[in-house]
Amino acid sequence: MLINKIAKKFGCSPVKVGVLSAAELVNTKVQSSLDAAVLSKMSDQGYFGDDCIVDGPFGLDNVISEEAAKIKHIKKKFEGNADVMVCADIDTGNILGKSILYYGNTRAGGMIIGAKCPVILLSRADTKEIRLDSIKLALAAGF
Repeated sequence: MLINKIAKKFGCSPVKVGVLSAAELVNTKVQSSLDAAVLSKMSDQGYFGDDCIVDGPFGLDNVISEEAAKIKHIKKKFEGNADVMVCADIDTGNILGKSILYYGNTRAGGMIIGAKCPVILLSRADTKEIRLDSIKLALAAGF
């Protein structure tokens, strides 16, 4: 799994991958919760390797906050400290990424993983710093 290799280059081992959903428990009416459960089961069976833990479904709050997970009595393979978050679709991922960037006031860079050559992912509104960080990210990932 390529994301696993890249996350390890940034010091994550084992890599904790949280699969996001609107439901924190498996709900047959919420497709993203079903998908998260399948990915979690695949992880249990070693599909992603020994150094990658995939779990879900997670709400955003309990994938990034141990306190939120504790309050909600969420017990999973890990709570509150995911290294990687997987979104159900591009709309959710785009909104999450921009929320982190603007509300979190953090540095960011973007790239597509899995291409044969570096593909840097930018928004027209990205600053010069974000553009440079995206290039640095691709270089650090080994492209």
